[in-house]
Amino acid sequence: MSMITVPGTGADGWRCGPCDEDMVMKPVDLTYLNSQFNVELPVCPKCGYVLIPEQLALGKMHQVEQLLEDK
Repeated sequence: MSMITVPGTGADGWRCGPCDEDMVMKPVDLTYLNSQFNVELPVCPKCGYVLIPEQLALGKMHQVEQLLEDK
């Protein structure tokens, strides 16, 4: 499985609220309707919290959800 890199979803300027750590870009496995995607997203290096930026959640991820649900 190849990793998906989404332009504009960098970790710059993001910090984990509970840990106060700078977020770093790491590969994350996302699963939706039995489909798995490997996406590079901002992650807290201490607790593993994953940030899905609003533009990604409401944009590309929403489009993928609609495509998978239509199958």
